[in-house]
Amino acid sequence: MLDTETKRRIDTARDILVGKVPDPKSQVEQITIALIYKFMDDLDAESEELGGKRTFFGGDFTKYGWAKLMGPGVGGHDALNLYAEAITRMPENPGIPRLFRDIFNNAFLPYRDPETLRAFLKVINEFTYDHSERLGDAFEYLLSVLGAQGDAGQFRTPRHIIDFIVSVLDPKKDEVVLDPACGTAGFLISAYKHILTANTDGDSQSTLTPDERGRLVNNFKGYDISPDMVRLSLVNMYLHGFVEPKIFEYDTLTSDDRWNEFADVILANPPFMSPKGGIRPHNRFSIQSKRSEVLFVDYMAEHLTAGGRAGIIVPEGIIFQSQNAHKRLRKMLLDTCLVAVVSLPAGVFKPYSGVKTSILILDKSLARKTDRVAFFKVENDGFDLGDQRRPIEANDLPQTARAVQEWLDDLRSAQGAMVREENAAYTAGPAEHGMTDLQALMERGSALSATRAEIAADGECNLNGDRYREDGVETASWPMTPVRELFQRSDNTILPATLHGPVTYVGLENITQNSGQLSGDVVINDPTQVKSLKSIFHVGDILYGRLRPNLNKVWLADRDGFCSTDIMVIRPSASFQGRALPELYENLFRSKWFNSAVLQRVTGAQLPRISWSQFQNLVVPLPPLPVQQEIVEEIEGYQRVIDGARGVVENYRPRIVVDPEWPMVAIKSVADVESGFGFPLAFQGNVDEDIPFLKVSDMNLPGNEITIVSWNNSVSNNVLRELKAKSFPSGTVIFPKIGAAIATNKKRILSRESTYDNNVIGIVPDMQKLLPHFLYSWLIGFDLSRWASDSQPPSMRKTIVEHHRIPLPSLATQQAIVSQIEAEQEVVNANRELIRRFEKKIEGVVDRVWGASSAV
Repeated sequence: MLDTETKRRIDTARDILVGKVPDPKSQVEQITIALIYKFMDDLDAESEELGGKRTFFGGDFTKYGWAKLMGPGVGGHDALNLYAEAITRMPENPGIPRLFRDIFNNAFLPYRDPETLRAFLKVINEFTYDHSERLGDAFEYLLSVLGAQGDAGQFRTPRHIIDFIVSVLDPKKDEVVLDPACGTAGFLISAYKHILTANTDGDSQSTLTPDERGRLVNNFKGYDISPDMVRLSLVNMYLHGFVEPKIFEYDTLTSDDRWNEFADVILANPPFMSPKGGIRPHNRFSIQSKRSEVLFVDYMAEHLTAGGRAGIIVPEGIIFQSQNAHKRLRKMLLDTCLVAVVSLPAGVFKPYSGVKTSILILDKSLARKTDRVAFFKVENDGFDLGDQRRPIEANDLPQTARAVQEWLDDLRSAQGAMVREENAAYTAGPAEHGMTDLQALMERGSALSATRAEIAADGECNLNGDRYREDGVETASWPMTPVRELFQRSDNTILPATLHGPVTYVGLENITQNSGQLSGDVVINDPTQVKSLKSIFHVGDILYGRLRPNLNKVWLADRDGFCSTDIMVIRPSASFQGRALPELYENLFRSKWFNSAVLQRVTGAQLPRISWSQFQNLVVPLPPLPVQQEIVEEIEGYQRVIDGARGVVENYRPRIVVDPEWPMVAIKSVADVESGFGFPLAFQGNVDEDIPFLKVSDMNLPGNEITIVSWNNSVSNNVLRELKAKSFPSGTVIFPKIGAAIATNKKRILSRESTYDNNVIGIVPDMQKLLPHFLYSWLIGFDLSRWASDSQPPSMRKTIVEHHRIPLPSLATQQAIVSQIEAEQEVVNANRELIRRFEKKIEGVVDRVWGASSAV
């Protein structure tokens, strides 16, 4: 793990080089070459101390030894010439293995300033190869500082996480071990050490024969796309006893030269990020994707031998993202090799990244023995989750490792497998209060199992273990953070009269409840018509309606404008810029979880509202930024489907193209126009009588937006006779007759015999001449205000409607048109259902972020 001293040294070396070597890649090369040069000399010194000879700097190359280079009598220009000559000639050095000669191939010193070199080598001199992992720590910190790791999604795997995975997989001396994204070969070296330790007797002497040791070092293979990583891996492996390490510069995803090479054990932390435009893989993958993390996991699952196993670190997207490739990958893993998932705390990769990760445990042989998958949750890994990663006492890794091994060992026995099939909460023998480690974790809720059928039931194959708890509750693992630490309220206001149109003005009425959409016309050509001070907002601000019942009216601004002061304008805090994506928190602020907390803090009897002083103290989950980005991508993917479907629903209107040959007839010649009746309040509110009674407000009752199929009131035939009213037959087309309701342009068809009040008017078609759905379809494109008077409130005269002329094709033509429209309506309804389903998906994503522990 990176220590502060190594970090300081690398920072200092970079500061020295930057004036002469501004290119980041060249800085990487110079520091790498210098470190390897120094460590080669350290190995020579160690050999001498043990009674051996110098090999790296022997013969003609003795003059290039580090002590000669750094000697007090060596002048600046002499040191520069000596060092430049040494790294240039090193590929000719017969005393170093071929892999070292390859490392120095084409190396050169890109500057000729002796003072810069002296200062630089002085810093490199502070490094000693007393621990083989320091080289990897130093180099990978360098990459993280330069941003190369973030771009490639490559993050140095902490040693204790590597050792945890190796201990669980338990590689054997006769097995082929592969890391197809090996970095500096940390997994391979840990696996090698594990095998050496396992093959040691009570006197700490190796039990491996020379032949076994020879086969062992040939069983380790690693691939990496980066020449710099390959260079470091070769050195690291050599220094651990691999004379000819099998580390290859190879693009696992785009080259298939090694496709037919398989391994018994695969250990990897593959790159999490994909380049812009995605990966362009070869066509031999079973899962078609452009995402590197998907392709790497697919590669490893496919390249296990028949009894092979793997431990793979994956980002959260692999666990839950609903893109087709992710779902297909999870389904393939469930069907073939997945036996356990270990959730790690967010922050194990700091300071390089705060990304949330999990470990997939694959075993092709054991997966065939059980119908269950185990889930383990690690809350603490022995270090705090800050950037410094300081040691702490809490460490779940040892017990979790034992519990995972217990799970796997039980699966290897027929009896254990049978018990697990029958009981997801299987427990066994003593560790914590008389329990095994596995039982103890299950008791604490840190371990559980689920059947493959349960996991695959909804087609998502989600690998978040919390989904499969018996109480059905998922818990979030993100820290809860006060809103004030992430966001600030903007108090910028403006007097609209000072503006020139057109401008955007958003009122509470323009933000659609629960959906984050704008409705109505928000473009104001004359801003002076908007009175009093208004709040200014900009692209990316979150607008939050703070008056009840508008508390969950939330909109993420996609333009600049101004808004009602009853709307809070919220933007990321300047001091915490980049910690919270507004695209995610727009959804969190709209969620039932947050709204529930807000409602508890609303004040004011006459005008209930939430103040910023209360709002800012509410807490919200704070996933790491890369996880936020993955969640936002998932939500945006669903939202694109919703937007497309909503476009169909909102823009579809049945349209009848009128043939000039069709006769135009007055409505009264093919239908009766009937006004409703005034019903006393005493006859309203009963729903048990025979005849439904409809009012203007009932135009919005449930149905398919064409036909009314339910009602709030009903009357009896006796009441109708008493009031000298009547009912109207099924197929009557009704619409508002009086007042502002006319402007809604709402039309509906009665699904059964009904009556309606005197604010409603209906057209009762003669079924021998006019089909109700043809009439309705024609009326859809008709503006009802054309039949209304100019009086206030507007009203509709029966005679105006009766004399209006409509097209009248034959009944057969009407039926054909209606059938076509009904087919179109089915597509619209399917899109409406699609909206509902994908809104539920977004709701599920938001719920998953909050988790059950998020009652604020």
